[in-house]
Amino acid sequence: MDSSSPAQGAARSADLAALDVRITGCRACPRLVAWREEVAATKRAAFADQTYWGRPVPGFGPPDAPLLVVGLAPAAHGGNRTGRMFTGDRSGDVLYAALHDIGLASRGTSVRADDGLELYGVRVTSPVHCAPPANKPTPGERDTCRPWLVRELGLLRPTLRAVVVLGAFGWQAALPALTEAGWAVPRPRPAFAHGARVTLVRRPEPDAPGTGPASAELFGCFHVSQRNTFTGRLTPAMLRQVLATAAESAGLPTRSPWTS
Repeated sequence: MDSSSPAQGAARSADLAALDVRITGCRACPRLVAWREEVAATKRAAFADQTYWGRPVPGFGPPDAPLLVVGLAPAAHGGNRTGRMFTGDRSGDVLYAALHDIGLASRGTSVRADDGLELYGVRVTSPVHCAPPANKPTPGERDTCRPWLVRELGLLRPTLRAVVVLGAFGWQAALPALTEAGWAVPRPRPAFAHGARVTLVRRPEPDAPGTGPASAELFGCFHVSQRNTFTGRLTPAMLRQVLATAAESAGLPTRSPWTS
């Protein structure tokens, strides 16, 4: 399963389903492997009766999504427990509530991998697929994991029209991945900011000219971390606004029932 080489595993993945399977078998970063497995074995008291996933967490959403949301990494007792991105923790509840509010998710909560949640035209992923200690991957771990994100972006190229990046770490990881996947990122590289918007021009593919959108819009948004949402640095209205704007640029229909 190419467990020690994300670059080889990513290159051998013909579609997103194959990529997701290979991601779950990755053991390329010893510190992350040890941590995610330790958490899965010791558990949190509230989840002591549950079997933790304890592996890398793949992306979630349709393989032809025109909108991609990029986070940071799975939470130790969220995605690392449930096996699905932003599932089983408060950050996920904030994100999926916003997606549901604007009509891009079938429900506003994400409790477990088999809870029936569906995403409409949007896929959720992260630049690091293993839960890191203290929610802080190292730059080396980010770079080791990058081939998975590059391949995911490449497989989404025929439909991808907008990318929302949650937080500065994800932004710093996404820019080089987007470059490797075939988009021209402006120079100097744009700085992260909430509400930032950058147009990325797609470089032509010699073997598939004219396929897919000619450009994609990149959006910055504060991360849906508890620290940001509890302090009000990121409010539900702020998150909905960024997601709705990105969805509009991706050509997705949205609804706006909220008043604040």
